[in-house]
Formats: sequence, C-alpha cells, structure tokens
Amino acid sequence: MSKENNSDKIAKVEVYYVSLEQNETYLGPVSGEENLKREEYFIRESNRTVYPKKNKSIVVRVLTENGIEGWGETYGLVAGDATVAIIKNLFADFIIGRNPLDVITIYEDLYDLMRVRAYHGGFYHDALAAVDIAIWDIYGKTVKQPLARLLGGIRRTKIPAYVSGLPKSTIEERCEIASNWQKKGFNAFKFALPMADQGGAEEMKQLRKTLGEEALIACDMHWARTRGEAVSLIQEMMPYRPWYIEAPIYNEDFNGLSWIAKKTNATIAVGEEWRTVYDAKLRIDLEACQIVQPEMGHTGITQFMRIANYAHAHNLLVMPHATIGSGIFLAASLQASAAVQNIAFHEFQHTIFPEFTSYNTGNITCESGFFSVPSGNGIGVEPTEEMKSKMTLL
Repeated sequence: MSKENNSDKIAKVEVYYVSLEQNETYLGPVSGEENLKREEYFIRESNRTVYPKKNKSIVVRVLTENGIEGWGETYGLVAGDATVAIIKNLFADFIIGRNPLDVITIYEDLYDLMRVRAYHGGFYHDALAAVDIAIWDIYGKTVKQPLARLLGGIRRTKIPAYVSGLPKSTIEERCEIASNWQKKGFNAFKFALPMADQGGAEEMKQLRKTLGEEALIACDMHWARTRGEAVSLIQEMMPYRPWYIEAPIYNEDFNGLSWIAKKTNATIAVGEEWRTVYDAKLRIDLEACQIVQPEMGHTGITQFMRIANYAHAHNLLVMPHATIGSGIFLAASLQASAAVQNIAFHEFQHTIFPEFTSYNTGNITCESGFFSVPSGNGIGVEPTEEMKSKMTLL
C-alpha cells in the first residue's frame, strides 16, 4: 500500500466502547435460572442465540492532519474485543498516512489484507465497516456534502419506517404496543417469532384483528427452523396476509432458503447478517428472497451500496436492518438509503432509538411513520457531550 503526498492525510485512529443503557431488554423479558447466573450474556432458548445483558457499541474516530474527524460504528454486543483488536492492531497501521478521499481504495486494500485467509466476514468485516463509515464521513466533510449526494444523489429526505419488535410477555400486551404506535402514525410492524408464545399464526391473527386489514405485519423467524418447519409455519400464517417473512431458516442454508421461497407464496426477506455483496449474490442468484436487508453496522457504506445496487439490478426491494447502536451507523444507513432507488422501508428499533436520540447532533427523528435523514455533511451527525461521557477509549 503506497502513501501518497496529498493535501490531507489520516493521522490518528481511536476506538471506543459506548455504553448503551436500555429501559427494556432487547426483544423482551429474560427468563431461566441459567440466564440469571451469567454476568454478561443470556441465551434466548427459542433461537439458541446469545445476547448481552448490557448493550455496548464500538465507535471509531478517525482524525486527519488538517483536523477533520470522521465517526464510524459497528457492533459491540458480543465479544466486541475481537473487533476492537482488528481495528487497533491491524487496520490503524495501514490507514494512517492515507488520503481519506481514496475511501473505496482504502476499503478494498483493507479487505484484501486477509482475503487469502478467508477472513472477509464476521468480526473482521464488522471492524472494516466501522472504519469505512468513518472515512466516508471525512470525505463528506472535506468536500462539504452529505453522504447521500456522494453516493449518487439525494432521492428523498424522509424514509418510511416500520416498528420492529413488540417486547412484552403476553400477546395482549404486544398488540397494545402495536396499537399505540399505530395511533402515532405508523402502519407497518414486525414481530419476533421467538417471543410469540402462542405461535406465529395466533400472533399474526391477533395483530391483524387489532391493527386492521390495511396494516403491514411481518414476522421475523430468527433463523431457528428447519425447511419443513418453516414452510408449515408460513402456511399457517398465510390466511392473515403476512407482509413478509424474515429469516425463515438457518442463514448458511441458502439452498434451503431458495426451496422455501419457491414452496410458499410468502415474500421472503433476509440480509441483516450479510457483510458483502458476495453474501447477497449467493441468495439473490438462487431467487431465494424478494427483500434485501443490509445492516450498515456489518456492511459499512461501500458494501451497503454494492448490495443495494445488486438488489436493484435484480428488481428486488431494499429494507435496511436498523442498527442497534449509538446512532452513528443509523445515520450512515439513512444517508445511504436516501440515495438508493429501490428503498421501500427502513427498520425502526423503537425500544432502542429513544435511548440515543440525545447522543448525537443532527436531529435524527422517527415520527408519524417516517425517519428524517440527517442534513449535515458526511453522515450528518456528531457525538454530543452526553455521548462522549459514555465513551471509553480503548
């Protein structure tokens, strides 16, 4: 990697943990004696997945010689130290001295560092996503333009949002949450099958009864079913007209996903776990989904746009997964979404969003069924003093 003599160069890379205190546990209440014994994590037995008891996010600050700072973010929910080590012990050495306007070249150089070892996903790419967002932020601030304009143009300043997750113990309480959001102007919803204690069909039936025939109601199956189980559950829900079915089968079984898509009449949505367009290609080429859900915290901006463009080339909708963080990669996701032609909705994590609205300048709002896109240069937000008080330099 050559270091050119440009007008501005990257001078410093800093990595932080940010504490994300929440009033409610993600998805809903935690139960089970074994879960209570663990200090840091618990397991949702319904999908065999580990979750943190206290959320935290990984934030990256990249500073140039001319004093321009860029902010990036990725997941720090589980084993975040692995991601931090990649940024600090590997990436920083190959970023410092580079021209931040060469953002895609920098991304591709970092991606290639471990390609021969097949480290192009997981924690490695999460680390790369955070750095990619931060350098794109510098690019926008350097040329004094919002990220959306650099990615092709500002198509929209508001993005339709759907309410994701109904974190209560009973179906009556979950219907009440959805009804309250409907009264606030939202008419698109998604429930998590692991929390549907009476089954997906009954959950769909009661939500349909509560919200009416015009409401959009989706089911997230959380990758926890076999092919046959997934098809049976989807068929049971079909009389209640599900908007789409998300993650119906283990994410590595993309042939099974294709089989389910062809076996049912349901609209299939997947993609939050993807890191690159190569992950998307495996599913899209098999006609295994109709909705693509890139997650900015995993993809970064460069791959988010490559995935969205590949989906557009195959006439598929894009509905970005809502990042669970301090708001930095949500801002990046909204900026990128503002430039993508085939965006239909953006996920709204209502249990998390209020917790970080005071963390960033830039006025990200989600009201009456729509996200507002930050209007500032770069990703459009900066950490507030309150957020900085919750940041720990690593």
